[in-house]
Amino acid sequence: MQENNDNTEILLQELSRLKENDPAIEETRKKLAGYLNDLINHDFEKLVRLLYRLDIDETKLKKTLHDHPQHNAGEMIADLVIERQLQKIRSRQQFNQQDNDIDENEKW
Repeated sequence: MQENNDNTEILLQELSRLKENDPAIEETRKKLAGYLNDLINHDFEKLVRLLYRLDIDETKLKKTLHDHPQHNAGEMIADLVIERQLQKIRSRQQFNQQDNDIDENEKW
């Protein structure tokens, strides 16, 4: 059980370091897909908690899985997770840029 939690934390750390057009994305995607497939088969409840923690859109997830039943579920979910992580990174960058554009006297 502890090993499974360690794998989750390691993957979450890798995801947090992703950058747009990073060559490591494909390697992370493969590891993540394998891990997600393992959760699908052995600990579905943990998968659901992880997807909630990563803020994966449930409607988009269901539609993706429904529209492509012949594809590997772990890979499709990994793509959604990576897409979401990159969205978060872009959002943070945009927010930080907006924050940097504010005059120091007007910041709280």
